[in-house]
Amino acid sequence: MPNAKNFFSNEEKEAIKAAIMKAERDSSGEIKVHIDNYCKEDVLDRSAFLFEELGIIKTEQRNGVLFYLAVKDKKFAVIGDSGINALVEENFWEDVKHLLTEHFKRGEFAAGLAAGINRAGLKLKKHFPYQKDDINELSDEISFGA
Repeated sequence: MPNAKNFFSNEEKEAIKAAIMKAERDSSGEIKVHIDNYCKEDVLDRSAFLFEELGIIKTEQRNGVLFYLAVKDKKFAVIGDSGINALVEENFWEDVKHLLTEHFKRGEFAAGLAAGINRAGLKLKKHFPYQKDDINELSDEISFGA
């Protein structure tokens, strides 16, 4: 079984990064994808820890989103910061997770992430439209853990 760093092909990594860049081009929001091998704790606890550890919590408008996968434990989470959470529908993140689940069941992990990133990007665009003085506050590269 592949590990976190080689779970995606180079082409898939580029497609995910392109989805992040497209979503962020239309918005002042920030999207981060992080991949671990294992998640031995509650997936939301791990995601919350990474949200802070990766600096997502430090975005100026609190409009960061984390897509988290633990590939060997087959766990994932999608969480948004307080700024975006205050504006999306109550079930929005559940809908995004359902979209990812449908792709993941078919083994379409990169396509699932891209679809979820696109869906999050549309909400970010609606609530946090791009401003000409926006700066990219987080790297668009996928980050990897243990």
